[in-house]
Amino acid sequence: MAKQTRDAEYTEFVAARAPWLRKVAYLLCGDWHRADDLVQESVTKLYVRWSRLSRLENLDGYARTVLVNTFLAEQRSPWGRWAARRRTGAVPEPAAAGTDLDLAVDLRRALAALPPRQRATVVLRHYCDLTVEQTAAALGCSTGNVKSQTSRGLDALRRSLDRQDRREQQDRTDPPHFRDLRPAVPVEGQ
Repeated sequence: MAKQTRDAEYTEFVAARAPWLRKVAYLLCGDWHRADDLVQESVTKLYVRWSRLSRLENLDGYARTVLVNTFLAEQRSPWGRWAARRRTGAVPEPAAAGTDLDLAVDLRRALAALPPRQRATVVLRHYCDLTVEQTAAALGCSTGNVKSQTSRGLDALRRSLDRQDRREQQDRTDPPHFRDLRPAVPVEGQ
């Protein structure tokens, strides 16, 4: 009977938190399929430890920490390095109505270009809205490290988005280039 209760609690927790964990995973890795894999691996780790975890005060924080650590471990593995080299720009899923799709795509692209540790720090601080101390605890590092990684990550995001804005403005101000519209083969009588 205890195992059934434990499994029911676990199932309820995962059903309630899976969409949120998937969003965090997507922000970390930039690919919905990889995000699903990260969430699956993380909830499996949670299940193995569930009998001890169900008594934790901040189970959401622990689940988020497991997810981030799973992501960072994947980045350090030979598979993660290989996958990072092979990665191409993934087509993002459609965003909700009323959002600036171009900005969302640019932001995701800039976020994906950050090194994994900076990306994790920026996501935890600004998407998950964690404090510096909570982020340091989740990543297992010092608060100074969180501050410097966040600062560097935000600077890199700003530079990337500024470059994109300048390119778009340049594209709008450059006169259009007209190609020669004459036929390549002379027409009879010309």
